[in-house]
Amino acid sequence: MSQRKRESNANELSRRGFLKGAGLGAGAVATGVMTPAETLLAAEKKDEIRGPGELAVTLRVNGRRHRLQVEPRVTLLDALRDRLGVTGPKKVCDHGECGACTVLLDGRPVYACMNLAADVAARNLPVETVENLGTPEHLNTLQQEWVRQDASQCGFCTSGFIMAATALLRDTPHPSPEQVREQLSGNLCRCGTYPKIFAAVEAAARRGPGSA
Repeated sequence: MSQRKRESNANELSRRGFLKGAGLGAGAVATGVMTPAETLLAAEKKDEIRGPGELAVTLRVNGRRHRLQVEPRVTLLDALRDRLGVTGPKKVCDHGECGACTVLLDGRPVYACMNLAADVAARNLPVETVENLGTPEHLNTLQQEWVRQDASQCGFCTSGFIMAATALLRDTPHPSPEQVREQLSGNLCRCGTYPKIFAAVEAAARRGPGSA
């Protein structure tokens, strides 16, 4: 093999390794799971390459473990709704813009449409949805205030708002009006019921522990 051919192959392998590392490691590096060097090394190992077929994963949802098969591209939102029948998170914009699909991931509010199911499973993070908060017969305090303050109209945004507000009340039981607005700024209500939404959260906070 000529020197030029060997150099060409070496460069090709190097580029391939970099691209694999970039694809595998973008999310992991951002969360501090792997360093860039570790990501590149992992990408060179064939057993680290997953997909494009379905993967066996385990999702921890509302305190229960669910084993399922998903392609690497499947979002947490689609896995919840289409594979597990957990339909509280709503699929509205599907672009991380409206907040209707908000769930709690390890206690933090996130857009389910912007997280991959396989990544959540690999990180073994617990997922909590609105189904875990109360039932139609036994609403929790926040849900009761939502009804009392008439904070819903079409209802598509409701579960996302409630999950974002739940995270706030658990972390800050007595938030200021400014903290409520800041926490809910990532959720959109196309019906424009913001004053009643804010009132519901503030009323739940005044009722004290158990609101979320």
